[in-house]
Amino acid sequence: MRISIVLLCYTILATSSGFSQTKTYPFEVLKTGKGIESMIFIPGFGCSGKVWEQTISNFENDFSCYTLTMAGFAGVPAQGSPTFNYWKTSIASYIKDNSIEKPILVGHSMGGVLAMEIAADYPDLLERIVVVDGLPSLQALSNPDFKASKNPSCSKIVNQITALSEEQFYQMQKANIPRMVTDTTKQKEILSWTMACDRNVFAMMYCDFLNTDLRTKIGNIKCPVLVMLSPGMENFKRNIDDQFKNLQTVELQFAKKGLHFIMFDDPQWYLDQLTNFTSLN
Repeated sequence: MRISIVLLCYTILATSSGFSQTKTYPFEVLKTGKGIESMIFIPGFGCSGKVWEQTISNFENDFSCYTLTMAGFAGVPAQGSPTFNYWKTSIASYIKDNSIEKPILVGHSMGGVLAMEIAADYPDLLERIVVVDGLPSLQALSNPDFKASKNPSCSKIVNQITALSEEQFYQMQKANIPRMVTDTTKQKEILSWTMACDRNVFAMMYCDFLNTDLRTKIGNIKCPVLVMLSPGMENFKRNIDDQFKNLQTVELQFAKKGLHFIMFDDPQWYLDQLTNFTSLN
């Protein structure tokens, strides 16, 4: 069985640095910076919030930065049976409960899809969003006629993934990760994150995310949206343009080099795009 690595980092106990709370959310939070404006960073599938460290170092002098890591991913303890919808509503609740005024939401892969759905369901909550190599519907990239199921059955894929031995899972991830990032040091780091995932959460969210389709819903988004895509995505530009046709506020940009982890493979281009977009009035 092969699992599409595109989902590896499409993707969130709350602890923080100098930050207290009483309500439990299905993610860890690290708060840095003391800016009046805020940025919230959501990593992708299976990944730690550490994926944003270099990004945050460029913004925490001017922004308050909140970095999430999902429960069950990258060593964060699992919390029950998660769903994509629950994670979405929990992030929105966190923003409202902590009075984070009009933050900029930045998400990689699955985290970018969460950002789009939050912006669609809570159109007045965010200042703008940034999607790093994420699409409204991953399944529709290969099957434009894809229709999401209201009640998808995940038992087969959960059983397949959880039945893998530790060594089998390791070899699968080790083979897939080089297709996602060119930097060998980063490959090892990402591998360590995915190996620290709760296998049941990994499997359930893989299945749930595969069933996500926001192509119609993104028409509800009011705020500006920057989508940065990896160079290989240009081969699917017609399909991608069609996926975003209902989003009037979108700006699509394709990286010049690298793979899925654009922040690692084309860092200067990525930071230039992000800086320009966040500084717009």
